[in-house]
Formats: sequence, C-alpha cells, structure tokens
Amino acid sequence: MLSKKLLKALNNQLNKEIYSAYLYLSMSSYAGSIGLKGSANWFMVQYQEEMVHAMKVFTFINSRGEHTDLAAIAAPPTEFRSLLDMFQQTLAHEQTITASINELTDLALAEKDHATNIFLQWLVTEQIEEEENDRDIIGKLKLIGDNGQGLLMLDNELAARVFVPPPATAA
Repeated sequence: MLSKKLLKALNNQLNKEIYSAYLYLSMSSYAGSIGLKGSANWFMVQYQEEMVHAMKVFTFINSRGEHTDLAAIAAPPTEFRSLLDMFQQTLAHEQTITASINELTDLALAEKDHATNIFLQWLVTEQIEEEENDRDIIGKLKLIGDNGQGLLMLDNELAARVFVPPPATAA
C-alpha cells in the first residue's frame, strides 16, 4: 500500500510523463512540417518512449492496490525557432523530469517504501540516457550551425532511430 503522499507524487509523475509525450508529439509534427522527416521520426520515437514511462507508472500504481488520478494535460508549444531550439527545450524538459523523479525517489526513501524505490530506479537510469542523447544531438547541432548539408545529414541520422519497447518483465 502506498502512502497518500507517495500516491499523490506518483500520480503527479504519471501526468508529467503524459505531458512529455504530448510535447514530443508536438515537436514531431513541427519537425515534419518543416521538412525534417528524420527529426520528426526521432521525436515520434521519443513520444512512444514517454508513453511507456507513463504506462509503467500507471501499472505500478495499480499493482500497489491503488488507482490513478489523471489530471488535465496542458497543451504543449506548437512552434519552435529551430531544430536546435527543440532539442534545447527537450534537454531542459528532461532535466525537469529528472529532478521530479529524484524528488520522488527521495520521498520513497524517506517513507521507507522499498518497492517504490526499486521501481523508480528504472526511471532514474532512463533519465541518464535521455539527457545524454539530448546533449549529444545539441552538440552536433552547434557544430553544424547554419550548414544546410550538415543539418540534412543529421536529419538522416535521426531517421534511423527505432522504438524498442522495454521487456514486459521490467515493470
């Protein structure tokens, strides 16, 4: 059984993960609309990953005998200055999500809820990868600058990203 405080925090995280999915879906649409189909693909895969994160939190809450409290999800931005801007916003957003997961982990530890702490370690590890990927792409975009050929090469690289669902046993 989850404490009321921890249940509220997990439900809040669930809604943050769903917002993350909305954000990346919006970015995918925008990238596609400006002819960056590879970038649109990258953000679509990111959308899928965020929905997996949300469903993991959803499933965990239910597995603990509780139910989710789905809140309204704010509309994400729909316009961006550039691909670099999108990835800088992505990194900033992921850093906010990392901070939220860290606070959630601290709460689980303070409440001596070991099951929740173990569950959250998957998300902690996932966030390391998320931020690293964003920093790598931002670095490439900064090197490319205004070089259109470089941007198209990176866009082709981003097109190769494929969604790989995590194993079903990794709840």
